[in-house]
Amino acid sequence: MFLYLVDLLGTSIFAISGVALAFRLRMDAVGVLVLASVTAIGGGTIRDLVLDVPVFWLSNNAYIWVVIITCILMIIFVKKPAKVPWYILPVSDAIGLAFFTIMGTEKSLQLGFTPTVAVIMGALTGCGGGVIRDVLAREIPLIFRKEIYATASIIGGSIYCLLSMYHVSRIIDVIVAIIAVLIIRLASIKWQLSLPTFGQSR
Repeated sequence: MFLYLVDLLGTSIFAISGVALAFRLRMDAVGVLVLASVTAIGGGTIRDLVLDVPVFWLSNNAYIWVVIITCILMIIFVKKPAKVPWYILPVSDAIGLAFFTIMGTEKSLQLGFTPTVAVIMGALTGCGGGVIRDVLAREIPLIFRKEIYATASIIGGSIYCLLSMYHVSRIIDVIVAIIAVLIIRLASIKWQLSLPTFGQSR
């Protein structure tokens, strides 16, 4: 139940990041719902297709309703969408990244996959929805910029797998790994930390 609630919370938070971008781009209600949906369930959908398991939201419609309710509440309570604070998108995206990375890693381990595959699937779950969101919004996805994004996801997934190997309590494992991703990602936003980029000099 704890992991399920964390998953639903992550869905709502990731949906908020999609709504925030849609507001910034002055999209209509359909655009808001589409960006929120692909951000919230896109990564998990790709993960389940790759792992060849039933797509999670097809068997549990609660995820869809969480996205819809989140969109409705944002539309109702955000009176001036064009003036949404700049930090709402990156911060909500960071929180969603942390939650979904660990949920994707956990699900892969429970299905019997190796820790290596679990870390990759965790990163795919955490980053996939944001990539789809940014592509639809015609922006360069965060994962392809020099910002520390996928790296935070990989580190968090690795920590989760490592703690699982030592039979740490699952709740503690989840909390520690989520906090690790959050600290790395939020620190990179605050202090503009980045990885080196490669290319020809001019």
